[in-house]
Formats: sequence, structure tokens, C-alpha cells
Amino acid sequence: MPKYLMQVSLTKDGVKGVAKDGGTKRRQAAEQFFKSAGGKLEALYFAFGDTDVFAIVDFPDNVSAAAISLAGNGAGQANVKATVLITPEEMDQAAQKAKVFAHRAPKVQLQIGTRDGAEEKRRALVRSRP
Repeated sequence: MPKYLMQVSLTKDGVKGVAKDGGTKRRQAAEQFFKSAGGKLEALYFAFGDTDVFAIVDFPDNVSAAAISLAGNGAGQANVKATVLITPEEMDQAAQKAKVFAHRAPKVQLQIGTRDGAEEKRRALVRSRP
């Protein structure tokens, strides 16, 4: 199953829940929540900073991960961000595929940030007007 990094920023109500129930009960609740969408919690860590919880979860597909993210955000206790994780082997496959596309990529050169390039584009636009 594909893996996802779930980044959770707790709202005020979410922080109150952790303070009341503690971390292990919140982990158990997260396990059940992910399981309800066919997911399996691999790891969960609390953290300092903008992101309060990092979890690695296996989900059967993108739809399931997106549904959990939507439901988590809609509950009002947390802001959830889901990121697809790619294995080194999948990155190897992507790198091989990128080589094929690189041969077909259009060769376009843009002059960005130069006065001459900007002036030439302006002149071309003026010339093209009826």
C-alpha cells in the first residue's frame, strides 16, 4: 500500500484533547481513524513547532488518504496535510522515465529579467496588434 506523511497542526480544541487524554490515547484514536478508511498507522510522533503530529500511514489509495484529510480538517480539532511518500525504488523508476521525457521536451529559451528581452517582447506585442 502507498505510504503517506500526515502532518497535523492541532487547533485549540485539539490541544485541549491531548492535554486531557494524553499522547497514547490520541495515538489509539488516530489508529482507529486511519483504519476506518482502510489505513494502517506505521508511526506517530508528537513534535514542537507549527506541526504538532507527524504520522506515517499506509492507505490503499489517494482517495482514502484525501478522505481522511478532509474528515480530519472538517472535525475542527486539527488541520491535516497529507503528502504522498515515494520509495527509493519508485524514485529510480521516475528517474528512468524522466530520461525518456527529457528527449521529447520542447527546446524553449526565454530571456527573463533582461531589459532587452522585456523590450523585445513588448515590441513584438505592439507589432502584432491590428
